[in-house]
Amino acid sequence: MTALPEAEEVLRRLGERGWSIGVAESLTGGLLVASLVDVPGASAHVRGGVVAYATDLKHTILGVDAALLAAHGAVHPEVARQMAAGVRTVTGREGVGADVGVATTGVAGPDAQDGQPVGTVHIGVSTPEGTRAVTLTLDGGRDEIRRATVRHALRALVDAL
Repeated sequence: MTALPEAEEVLRRLGERGWSIGVAESLTGGLLVASLVDVPGASAHVRGGVVAYATDLKHTILGVDAALLAAHGAVHPEVARQMAAGVRTVTGREGVGADVGVATTGVAGPDAQDGQPVGTVHIGVSTPEGTRAVTLTLDGGRDEIRRATVRHALRALVDAL
C-alpha cells in the first residue's frame, strides 16, 4: 500500500521527539494503525493498536470510565479523550506509557448509535503536553466516513506534535 503523506509526517515528527505512539480504534477498526505501519520504518515509533469496537472493551481494556459510557454511550468526546489516554498505558512497556495516544470513536453507519447521527466522530489525542478531543460531522457512506476519520486523526496528530 502507498503510505499517506499525513502518516509520514506523523512518524517524522515522532522521530524528531524520540516519541512512541499507541492507537485505540473503534469506528476505524484498525485503519488508523494500518496507515501508520504503511510507512517504512514505522516500527521505530508505533507501539501497537487496540481495536475496542465493543463498548465494554473501551472500559475493560482502555480504562474508559464505566459511568461515562453508561450515561453517554461510546460516541462522546470524553470517551475519545479517555481512550487516547488509556491506550498510552496499554501500549507502554516496563511501566512507562507510550508518549502519544490517539483514538477514534463515532458512527460510520448505516444507523445512528447512542442517539448520535451517522457521521458523528470524535478523535482523541493524548501527549505529555495534554489530552484533547476533536469533534467532526462527516458526510458520506460508511467507507468514506471511516477513511475521512483516519485522515482527520492523522492531521490532529500532526497538529499535536
